[in-house]
Amino acid sequence: MEDLKNILNYTFNLSEGISISVKGILLVAIVIFFTSILLNIFRRVLTRRLPVDDKTKFKILFGYGKWIVYLIILLITFNAIGVNVTAVFAASAALLIGVGLALQTLFQDIIAGVLILVDQTIHVGDIIEIDGKVGRVDEVKLRTTRAVTIDNKVVIIPHHLYLTNSLYNWTQNGSTTRESVQVGVAYGSDVQLVKELLLNAAGSHDMVLKHPAPYVFFTNFGDSALEFKLVFTLNDSFQGAIPKSDIRFKIDELFRAHNISIPFPQRDIHIINK
Repeated sequence: MEDLKNILNYTFNLSEGISISVKGILLVAIVIFFTSILLNIFRRVLTRRLPVDDKTKFKILFGYGKWIVYLIILLITFNAIGVNVTAVFAASAALLIGVGLALQTLFQDIIAGVLILVDQTIHVGDIIEIDGKVGRVDEVKLRTTRAVTIDNKVVIIPHHLYLTNSLYNWTQNGSTTRESVQVGVAYGSDVQLVKELLLNAAGSHDMVLKHPAPYVFFTNFGDSALEFKLVFTLNDSFQGAIPKSDIRFKIDELFRAHNISIPFPQRDIHIINK
């Protein structure tokens, strides 16, 4: 027993002012072992509901972060058992501050990417709108999201934009979205006929869903026109500009056929001669 005690208390002098005993080395090993177990449990809890692809991405990032945790735990443990790590702490702090300032945006992108993977804000195939840009998500990486716009251009969205801008996910509640077309008609027009023609224009398009049925709102008595809003549902809002354009063509055709005019703003100018 005395021999075991002597072995555990045997001290290695690494340099002047820095020494560590066998007992301390064993304690460090035990702490690292239990830290590894806790980190693995934490990772499994966070990723238990993630798709397989997202789990792989998160596991790669978690692997890098795990070594940082190990380093911090190692330094704290050394300090607890009496090893002088003040200089190491000071150097590490200065280094981390410098790196953090230089790579601030990169860290923001990665942190936002982790949050996206964990809470499943965005999926491949979703139609999103952020900072005035609309696109269909093609790939979600740890730092960026790759999306294809309506005009088939690729837009790369850094994830830190999700922290400072409102993100609209058009399809998170399903693939259908409500769209609308607004139009004004001249005062004196038959508003019931206008409503019927607008519903016919929407119902005649193949991309407009029958359920829920299109609806017409009489929105306002405008300065120059009676204002209406035709609301309908599409199954592919990413191509929404096409049916909207077709419906506007159809509305113009139906209004011309039934002598309903679409007015434009007019002003009367009175010239007074003195």
